[in-house]
Amino acid sequence: MSNSTGTTVKTTGQTVRTPSTVPGAVQRHDHPTPVLGTLGLFTVLIGAALPLIDFFIVNVALPTIDHDLAAGPAMLELVVAGYGVAYAVLLVLGGRLGDVAGRRRLFLLGMAAFGLTSLACGLSPNAWTLVGARVAQGASSALMLPQVLATIQATTAGPRRAKAMGLYGATAGLSMVAGQILGGVLVAADVAGTGWRSIFLVNVPVALLGLVLAVRSVPETRSEKPAPVDIPGTLLLALSLVTLLAPLTEGRAAGWPLWTWISLGVFPFAAAAFYLTERAADRRGEVPLVPPSLLRLDSLRRGLTLVVPFSIGFGGFMFVIAVALQQGLRMGPVTAGFTLVPLAAAFFAASLAGPRLVGRYASRVVTAGAVIQAVGVTVIAATVWWDWSGLGIAALAPGMALAGFGQGLQLPVLFRIVLSDVPAERAGVGGGMMTTTQQASLALGVATLGTLFLSLSTSLGMREALAVTLLLQLATVAVTALLSLRLPRTVR
Repeated sequence: MSNSTGTTVKTTGQTVRTPSTVPGAVQRHDHPTPVLGTLGLFTVLIGAALPLIDFFIVNVALPTIDHDLAAGPAMLELVVAGYGVAYAVLLVLGGRLGDVAGRRRLFLLGMAAFGLTSLACGLSPNAWTLVGARVAQGASSALMLPQVLATIQATTAGPRRAKAMGLYGATAGLSMVAGQILGGVLVAADVAGTGWRSIFLVNVPVALLGLVLAVRSVPETRSEKPAPVDIPGTLLLALSLVTLLAPLTEGRAAGWPLWTWISLGVFPFAAAAFYLTERAADRRGEVPLVPPSLLRLDSLRRGLTLVVPFSIGFGGFMFVIAVALQQGLRMGPVTAGFTLVPLAAAFFAASLAGPRLVGRYASRVVTAGAVIQAVGVTVIAATVWWDWSGLGIAALAPGMALAGFGQGLQLPVLFRIVLSDVPAERAGVGGGMMTTTQQASLALGVATLGTLFLSLSTSLGMREALAVTLLLQLATVAVTALLSLRLPRTVR
């Protein structure tokens, strides 16, 4: 017997509910082989977009936050870094908790926490409160985001998984660009006199919508063999990321005090201790937070190697371009945000074309994307150098469009490659490893390229600082292009 929600059949005396052929329909949450429908995919992609949007949305709002809260450079960097560090530190743990407690449950919890912490950010009376709320917002994002990839891995297969992973990659890339565009629009709109606060308050209704849709459309999944939380691994990973990212993001603004150098000195020892602890647990047959055995998968290891330089360059570029346009050329937040529209549009177009191109050219699509991105960054650098005084949306559009198209050919395919061979029962761990690598690299890009740019701008000038930073980003693109030649030739 069939109806609009599915078909009921009898098998071995037991009633089983089969998936509907109606687009967007999903199986019941207690079905032994849950399937993610169209509405469910849309819902989890909302969960993928929100954390990345909020990492970048503050870039164009920093001058207004500084003016309203008298924050100062060090505090402003904490507003950015507090979110990024908490997010990066807890992502793998979030993936593990989803494997154990249920990915839908953790997705709902993370979405609810994200809405509440966004409200706290929007209502912050002073800079320190805003920093604390941003740290909590980053932690809630770390609960939510790993469940997206893990749910896709556990509830899709074959062409449906390839399509879902392509949409995930497109969503991730567009969210990072859309964050700054949306931030500029909201700050300038000054909705109900909220000013910069609207960039956080807008998350509240979106989170509520996400909760309603998730309850209805996202199936529950968990690992068939859930492992306990790896406490030593979690603490050592947190120590490694904090000792690296905190001094790099705060050092310049704070004047490089003694604690920054001590922290950087601790980092290699913490990282080595983390790796040795995880390897020992893996050899004992336990399930560590980040199993080194997963790195034996060529697709995951080589894909992650590319995610690092790509994300460092992307994160640094987005931060630097926002500061240069607003402080160097005195653009308003809307104009600065809309300068990125050609990049976003080209990224979206490339993301749509990517799956078809991958079917024909496999992983060489990533190499071609890196070459196109390199041309785009070169055009932007040349435009900055030769036409600084007349720099605007039209002058930057050709370079932005080329760079965005190249990025759109790379990121969705990289995500697909990284997770292609990860077993379904380790989907949460694999997704956590990838998102942690991406997020830590984005934060590292802001810390390194951003710090270099801000230092050079005071000594050389804004144009020269931007040109040098763009050339360094070009070096990260070249590394990505060379490493892409080692990717598996076939893409599943």
